[in-house]
Amino acid sequence: MNKTDEIDRRVLDVIQRDAALSQRDIAERVGLSQNALWRRLKRLEELGFIQGARTRLDAAQLGLDLTVFVMIRTRNHSVDWAEEFRKHVARIPEVSEMHRIGGEWDYMLKVVTRGMSGYDTVYRKITTGFDLDVVTGLFSMETMLDDRPLDVFGG
Repeated sequence: MNKTDEIDRRVLDVIQRDAALSQRDIAERVGLSQNALWRRLKRLEELGFIQGARTRLDAAQLGLDLTVFVMIRTRNHSVDWAEEFRKHVARIPEVSEMHRIGGEWDYMLKVVTRGMSGYDTVYRKITTGFDLDVVTGLFSMETMLDDRPLDVFGG
């Protein structure tokens, strides 16, 4: 993590845990003035360490009660095909993550939806128009650890 120092890492650690903190609160926690903190935040944004702030929603409260990890194997491994497939998947709002992975599978998607019928709809969207070799879903029974802060200190 070059281009950062200990104070930068403390700032990053604080804001990733609670993006709703005021700049005054952040500055107090890391031992900076508000002006010095503002300059650091701007620099960290420009360097790409900070990529926006989001509000985390409770999926269950929204009725999104099913999380499925969709494993996909394909016969086509060209860069152009992969980009077209990425664009296709990006148009499916229930897909919250997409990873190209190594090993037995080529892609892993995280789908958050309403029940089995919701997943069936998403499955059909994923597979429509693409020749996929194998598509299987791994159904999450319980989220035991989720959305942990990154270890900015390098553990």
